[in-house]
Amino acid sequence: MSERTEDAARRVFDAINSGDLGALDDLVTDDFIDHGSPFPLPPGPEGYRKILTFVHDVLQIRYTVEDLFSTDDRVVIRAVATGVGVDLVHGEGAAGKTYTMTTAHIYRTEGDKLAEHWGIRDELAARIQLGTVAAPDPAAFADSAPGPDQSRV
Repeated sequence: MSERTEDAARRVFDAINSGDLGALDDLVTDDFIDHGSPFPLPPGPEGYRKILTFVHDVLQIRYTVEDLFSTDDRVVIRAVATGVGVDLVHGEGAAGKTYTMTTAHIYRTEGDKLAEHWGIRDELAARIQLGTVAAPDPAAFADSAPGPDQSRV
């Protein structure tokens, strides 16, 4: 565990929230890869800055970090994102509506810098909130629960 890599990860989220992404040059490696991007990116701070600019400026996502922990070469963050719907991203009728989304972020580290990122986002819940995907019918779950004579597998 490195306090410096935990600090680097926190600073990435501060940069997203503020829109001041210049700090990425000091936080990620020159060959940094973001595996969570929906479109191809060049490696390093330049590529990460492109996707995070989209996240900040277009999706208007701001994060609240809920948990952070690390191992020798990983930093993991659980965060709640708030954002604003965009029709081309979230579906027709989403524009301007707000949503919250649970996220998890895994960073592989090299030395004091972040080298790779994997993101997990509950996009289904966001789209349900935005009204572009129907919520599941609760009755569908009632039929799938085991009865008193049935055991769970």
